[in-house]
Amino acid sequence: QVQLVESGGGLVQAGGSLRLSCAASGRTFKRYILGWFRQGPRKERVFVAAITWGGSWTYYAASGKGRFFISENNAKDTLYLKMNSLKPEDAALYYCAATVSSSNKDYRDYNYWGQGTQVTVTS
Repeated sequence: QVQLVESGGGLVQAGGSLRLSCAASGRTFKRYILGWFRQGPRKERVFVAAITWGGSWTYYAASGKGRFFISENNAKDTLYLKMNSLKPEDAALYYCAATVSSSNKDYRDYNYWGQGTQVTVTS
């Protein structure tokens, strides 16, 4: 049983930083792609960033490129998302997810999800 548990969300002022974590358990993630998504109120869940387990490949949505950085520590089975220069429009519920699909920019490509961690950005 795959389990993904996010943490690290909170309230931050615009321009500030947060680091989200996602603890993964239940299987080996060697062949998986791990991703971060976010969902604002009454909005669709959208792609933020993805990484191969082992970190050899990363990909970012345009909204976070240059400000967000995805990484993983496979010794700790933990995925991270460091978010810098946060803007009010970054406020959302952030989810980590896992997939073995080569198509990995859409939430429908992902099989496993955490419960989400809330990020609030004040202006």
